[in-house]
Amino acid sequence: MLITGISPDGDPLGGELLALQRASYAVEAAIIGDDRIPPLHESLAELRAQPLLWLGAMEDDRLVGAVAWEETAGEVDLNRLVVHPAALRRGIGRALVKEVMARASGRRVVVSTGRDNTPARRLYERLGFVPAGQTEVIPGLWLAHYACPAA
Repeated sequence: MLITGISPDGDPLGGELLALQRASYAVEAAIIGDDRIPPLHESLAELRAQPLLWLGAMEDDRLVGAVAWEETAGEVDLNRLVVHPAALRRGIGRALVKEVMARASGRRVVVSTGRDNTPARRLYERLGFVPAGQTEVIPGLWLAHYACPAA
C-alpha cells in the first residue's frame, strides 16, 4: 500500500474519490441506522469545494482509502476517513490516520464520527484519542468527538 497526497480536483481521481466516499459512508449509514451523513450525499463539485488536505491509500493503482483534514497552527481536524468496503479491516484507515498524526507535528488532533459507529470509535481509541463529548447535529443524528493531544 502506498500513501500519497491526492486531490479531488483531478480527473478521474475526483470521481474515484467521490465513489469511494459514498461507498464508505454507506457502510457507516448502515452501522448507525441513519443515511443523513452529509458527505454521503455530496456532489463532485461540493467535494471539490471543501478546503481539505487529502492523502490517499493506493493499491495496484487503485484508490482504496483516503483521509482529509483541515489544520491551523494549533490543531489538526480529521474531517473524513474513508475506506473501500472491500478493503475494511486491513489497517488502511489506521495507516492513514497515523500518517496525519505524524504530520501534525505536536499539534492536537481532533476527529468526530457517528456516535453509534463502534468500529470507527474503536479505531480512534486504539490510536490514543480520548472522548471529548457528543453533539446532536440534526435531530436524531449524533456525533462522538475525540481528541488526541500533542499527536
